[in-house]
Amino acid sequence: FLETAAYFCMKPKMGEKEVSPHSFFSIWHEFSSDFKDFWKKENKLILQERVKEAEEVCRQKKGKSLYNIRPKHDSGIVSKNCSNT
Repeated sequence: FLETAAYFCMKPKMGEKEVSPHSFFSIWHEFSSDFKDFWKKENKLILQERVKEAEEVCRQKKGKSLYNIRPKHDSGIVSKNCSNT
């Protein structure tokens, strides 16, 4: 524990000889809570952006026709027979 506290440059409070676990973990708890909140907000924003991008792709694909409709040509046996009569 003391090595971890030293790694994060924690110094004991006035009147204490060592960093107490209570003081270390109270700071750590605040940090982790804030980090979790920001993480959730950031993930929510990323999800909203991805949904917007997917909706835009969907709109573009719906705008384009997946198949082409060609006009019917008057050729073939039936059209030749009808024009001769």
